[in-house]
Amino acid sequence: MKRVLFVCMGNICRSPAGESVMQRFAEEFGVDVDVDSAGTHGYHAGESPDQRMSEAAEARGYELNSVARKVTKSDLEPEKFDLVLAMDAENHAILVELAGGLRNHIRMFSDYLDDNWPSDVPDPYYGEEEGFDQVLDMLEEGCPVILETLVGGEIFDGEFDDE
Repeated sequence: MKRVLFVCMGNICRSPAGESVMQRFAEEFGVDVDVDSAGTHGYHAGESPDQRMSEAAEARGYELNSVARKVTKSDLEPEKFDLVLAMDAENHAILVELAGGLRNHIRMFSDYLDDNWPSDVPDPYYGEEEGFDQVLDMLEEGCPVILETLVGGEIFDGEFDDE
């Protein structure tokens, strides 16, 4: 089983959404992946996801059930998670520092998106409703690529071919 950790700042918007989107793709395509999320800051530890993010996710059929927690140094060990995905450059830098230097398995989420997307998954917390949808759009685009990378195969062969 592969393990993936999504990381944003407070663990109430982007990373719990990433956890939920990845879980659904993994279930739909029969990939055995354990998914978790955390934040680089403990502002919201013990809290449920942001209500606005939950509503945007529910509109697409996702349920955000995680409880916010702060990432730990042990989370960043390669034997704990196969892939740790930072939602933006600021959080990536914090993860690298906490890990004691660059690690191959600590990556930017945008590494799995094409160049049409921003390099940071924008934090919608202080923005408008469309920011939450943009986060979900990016997650729905990148999570299938991440799954294929993790399992090393073409799990989506024929799934998206134009008829």
